Amino acid sequence: MKKLLMGGTIVDGSGNTGYRGNVLLEDGKIAALGNIQPSGDMEVLDVSGLVVAPGFIDTHSHSDLDVLLHPQVIPKVMQGITTEILGQDGISMAPLPRQYISSWRKNLAGLDGDSDEISWEYGDTDHYLNLVEKARPGINECYLVPHGNIRMEAMGLDNRLPTEDERKKMCDITRREMEAGAWGLSTGLIYMPCAYGDSDELVAMSKVVAEYDGCFVVHQRSEADAILDSMEEVIRIGRESGVRIHWSHFKVCGKKNWDKVEKVMELLEKAKAEGIRVSFDQYPYIAGSTMLGVILPPWVHNGGTNKVLERLKDPSLREKMVYDIKHGIPGWDNFVDFAGLDRIFVASVKNHKNEDAVGLNLIELGRLRGKDAYEAAFDLLYEEENAVGMVDFYGQEEHVQRFMKLPEMNCCTDGLLCPGKPHPRLYGAFPRILGKYVREDKVLTLEEAVYKMTKKPAMTFGLKGRGEIKENYCADLTVFDPKTIRDTGTFEDPVQFPDGIAYVIVNGVTTIDRGRHTERRAGKVLRKNRQEA
Repeated sequence: MKKLLMGGTIVDGSGNTGYRGNVLLEDGKIAALGNIQPSGDMEVLDVSGLVVAPGFIDTHSHSDLDVLLHPQVIPKVMQGITTEILGQDGISMAPLPRQYISSWRKNLAGLDGDSDEISWEYGDTDHYLNLVEKARPGINECYLVPHGNIRMEAMGLDNRLPTEDERKKMCDITRREMEAGAWGLSTGLIYMPCAYGDSDELVAMSKVVAEYDGCFVVHQRSEADAILDSMEEVIRIGRESGVRIHWSHFKVCGKKNWDKVEKVMELLEKAKAEGIRVSFDQYPYIAGSTMLGVILPPWVHNGGTNKVLERLKDPSLREKMVYDIKHGIPGWDNFVDFAGLDRIFVASVKNHKNEDAVGLNLIELGRLRGKDAYEAAFDLLYEEENAVGMVDFYGQEEHVQRFMKLPEMNCCTDGLLCPGKPHPRLYGAFPRILGKYVREDKVLTLEEAVYKMTKKPAMTFGLKGRGEIKENYCADLTVFDPKTIRDTGTFEDPVQFPDGIAYVIVNGVTTIDRGRHTERRAGKVLRKNRQEA
């Protein structure tokens, strides 16, 4: 049946000024725009006073496991997201050789979760994406092939550089996964085993990705003390491989590093001047979220999570961990140093007995447990087998706004779908920009913000037929009230849906109807090499 959206203001994603008009949808596509009159064969939605925008695109998502367990992906679609990109930070679901399933599940648990409800014996990206298709996702899903998974398949989890044969194997795996439909390569150079790699192996894999015009998506090696050197490394990878560069969750961490913001922006300009294609995504908050295990020095992670747990049992090694955290290791992003024990909060655990830790900072956790904050944190990581999420405060509002205005920026959530108290960005990143940064603070115009949520990410990743309201484009639409849209979650009470989202339409199917989920699931697995439009 045809669907007609009548009377709204069309903000089409191009960045151009919005205009009044009607939008006709048919067979999952945008059939026509303009002064279209209703007829008996149409479902008519009166969207007077509302903005009709392309569906939002989340370029940094961690729904990789959760989409198999809860395929509606409700925290995303309820904030207007119709497409998300999985496989982030170099550690995700696939490829996953059978011999590493047990240890990899533990490594992944603090970021993407864990579950016995699925079979983990899918092997490669193609079979993983087949599982996502079978789950019938509520929104469109894209996948990046993760560096850590490639490294694991090619050479295991050891802290060493690859041999020439192993590097070739890493490139062969990258090619296989790009052929399966991946949109690029991701890495997280603070996470193991990605951090064991060097620039040369990333250049080699990125050359393969560049053949497919894919993206190299990077959580860079440092976002704090060594951020300038880290950016130079990423720029070198782009220069030598020809790949598109996309920085994940772009920021500068820690007050002592805030004076580096100008130089960070100069490096972006330098890369562009060289002809390197650069972009980045950003969540609109001064706090981040990841696995609590990142507070441990890098050597603790050598060999995978089982080795982490062995080391956490050893009192003498705990003493060394504390020493290294307090004194630092050159090149290591030390979260305790740039955030502080009092600004790192436990966000999630997997065991009921430790639920009293959720919402506490590490100082408070120590008081609750009657011990030193470091010992309490180490105990928690050991008891939870490293499956602990955290929120850390590192930033400054002025920098959020400065980065937001840069032309390279697009919005993301980077939300961890975990129990407990997840970062509120999981539920509200996109509405927060439209409410706080457009309506209240006027950092962006409405048209600029919608562009950064739709067409900009579609262009960055090469998504065809999405990201704009144009005839024959896919009918992914988000309809919202510009006067009321806002995020409602807080760090103390984050699990709250936003206000102001009226309708979300995924591939022509109304998934959110007047703010309520319809239980309909019309998302698709989008593979780069099999695009529809």
